[in-house]
Amino acid sequence: MSTPLLVDVDTGIDDSLALLYLLASPEAEVRGIVATAGNVPVAQVATNTLAWLDLCGADDVEVALGAATPLTIPLRTTEDTHGPYGVGHAVLPPPRRTTSPQSGAQLWIDVARAHPGEVTGLVTGPLTTLALAVRAEPELPKLLQRIVVMGGAFGHPGNTTPTAEWNISVDPEAAAEVFAAFSGLPAGRRPVICGLDVTETIEMRPEHLRLLAVRSGSAPPELLSPDDPPTVRSRASNPIVRHLSDAIRFYMDFHRTHDQGYLAHMHDPFAAAFALGRVPVTMRPATVDVELAGSLTRGMTVADWVGHWGREPNADIVTATDPVAFFEDLVERVGNLARTRGSAAIVAG
Repeated sequence: MSTPLLVDVDTGIDDSLALLYLLASPEAEVRGIVATAGNVPVAQVATNTLAWLDLCGADDVEVALGAATPLTIPLRTTEDTHGPYGVGHAVLPPPRRTTSPQSGAQLWIDVARAHPGEVTGLVTGPLTTLALAVRAEPELPKLLQRIVVMGGAFGHPGNTTPTAEWNISVDPEAAAEVFAAFSGLPAGRRPVICGLDVTETIEMRPEHLRLLAVRSGSAPPELLSPDDPPTVRSRASNPIVRHLSDAIRFYMDFHRTHDQGYLAHMHDPFAAAFALGRVPVTMRPATVDVELAGSLTRGMTVADWVGHWGREPNADIVTATDPVAFFEDLVERVGNLARTRGSAAIVAG
């Protein structure tokens, strides 16, 4: 069965792999993509997104510009994590088209109205554009089938502050508005939150990329090593593998310099896999809110698991998964995409 999707990204490195995974998945019916400022400024998010779509032959997917700044605070970006342009060391071909004339918030509304009760919203960046869409169309939570959010941390250290995860911390007010707006939905329609508790178990290592390249038919072998000098770049014959490898190399180096090992946490591809029902998970319902006033805890996602607040659950939080199964699926699918689309790109070029 197909899964209609509206995807809201702030295309950095893990968003890039999430996009490739969705494009590689036959059941993913991407009805549109919203580019929201986060990892990099909004124009660069859109450029990265369009470039990946072009490279993969998906130039029919509408991409709309979302919010350029958070609701009430200045934008912070994270080029130290994702590189100066958001895609690590990759130098993607310039996109052959531009963004849609309509706004990202309007795309959320139009897609949901056109297919009421069918579309899953997948958000792998800040929730700013979705919050703006809900302000313009308060019925949006009921028009969507559900939303899947990569964000937050529950009983787990933050990756931006001691208590806050990046996507939520960029725009805590937007996250609080979204979680409030999506309250009152029944089980099966509540937002699903994929927080750091689970996504930091999704550790991509050099062997995963090597296997992906093998499946694509790329040569020479794609071998990343922490001993490589910073000037090393992929020589892969397959352009998708080459650009993906150069992006991920930067991400692995970032994690290594922050004492996490030579690996890359693939937060956003996991959320994409969940949205398609491709990965086994354990979930728990909770009432989720966002701390907005704490001098030490601003941006923290707080989950009431047992009803202290006297409010019904407004989210289902993913608490466990199977990283091995996830990577087996991702390597197969993205490797197949690279084999077919990458070869076509070589011929076209």
